[in-house]
Amino acid sequence: MLLNVISKKVKILLGIAVVLSLTHMNPAKAASPKLDDLNKAIEFSTAYMQKHTRNNGMFVYTIHLDPQALIYDEYNILRHGGSIYSMTMAYENQPSPALKESILRAATYLKEEALWSVPFQKPMLAVWSRPEVNKAEIEFQAKLGGTGLGLVALLSIEKFEPGFTPLADLQKMGQFIVFMQKRHGGFYTKYIPAEGGLWDEWESLYYPGEAALGLLLLHEKDPKGPWRKTALDALAYLAGQRKGHSDVPADHWALLATAKLMRESKSSLTPEEIEMLQHHAAQICDTILRSQVLDKQSPKTYGGYDIDGRTTPTATRLEGLLASISDILPSDHPMHAKVKKSVPLATQYLLQSQVTTEPFVGAIPRATITVDPFRPGGHPFNLRKDEVRIDYVQHALSAFIQYRDYYHPKK
Repeated sequence: MLLNVISKKVKILLGIAVVLSLTHMNPAKAASPKLDDLNKAIEFSTAYMQKHTRNNGMFVYTIHLDPQALIYDEYNILRHGGSIYSMTMAYENQPSPALKESILRAATYLKEEALWSVPFQKPMLAVWSRPEVNKAEIEFQAKLGGTGLGLVALLSIEKFEPGFTPLADLQKMGQFIVFMQKRHGGFYTKYIPAEGGLWDEWESLYYPGEAALGLLLLHEKDPKGPWRKTALDALAYLAGQRKGHSDVPADHWALLATAKLMRESKSSLTPEEIEMLQHHAAQICDTILRSQVLDKQSPKTYGGYDIDGRTTPTATRLEGLLASISDILPSDHPMHAKVKKSVPLATQYLLQSQVTTEPFVGAIPRATITVDPFRPGGHPFNLRKDEVRIDYVQHALSAFIQYRDYYHPKK
């Protein structure tokens, strides 16, 4: 009994030590992130992702820095696909047999446990969310973003493990996304057999960009398919919807897809299409930059893109901003210089949020500060502050790699 009490106290102290390690955020140090710090952060987060890939290929979806905290049992197959994507980026950055094995294990789970045909719609494959796995959905359903990120994950693996997924299966996934697109370029959000199939009573911010990125990766593999046109129509629809608005959603997946399109197919775009895509990107960047915390009296949030100190909004926005200055906005574009000034501060904030001590090394907590517990949602927010979900680490890892590739390219 005494040993159990001591063990619990040790676990609590370990958790407190890790949390305290996150409080030393000094805005005076938030200049340009050092290459050594970026390399270490990439190494730590990669190790976290690898360590938290289970034997069956699922990820350890959520942990908490406080070992005594309750964790909600859930699983999101979209974030599973996104996590594989970031791991492939890490593998391209630093190949290792162990990391490759973890990636293929996670991808095998995706293919065997979630990638199935679409009822009454052949030949198509989609990534399905199952209620018994997800724990949050009522109906068996295929989400547009799930198949989009499934394509992103599986096609990213094709770069170093050709043939891991048959081309015919990848094409069937692409056909599902094409099937989900409406005439004006927008999409149906989900396919729910119990609801009659196509469903769009709720609109996702990120699904169209995720779908477009998946299709553009498929276009590289299969240039003769309708993939590029479908992706361009999707991005054009988003740009048209947001044209003339001064405040648009921070749609980082649209920026990642646009960067891929501009990088691989700019010569085949018309001047009007290029101007449209660049204007849309600049709109999103402007919205993100206006959210940056620049109050040096708030050292734990300084540089981030969320006043509540949530880390993932900063990580995802960094992904989009870095894609914009890498491949979308020319160096003489007025927004280019603004983004270049902003991203080092945000990256430094994100670096300082990473846990660097055992047993949680590489983890990225949900938030770096507590908020007023008496405000609406304040107490539940604080209970989850030190939660670490797999996608928090995934997005930070992708942002770290993108930042290093842009500012410290390999010679």
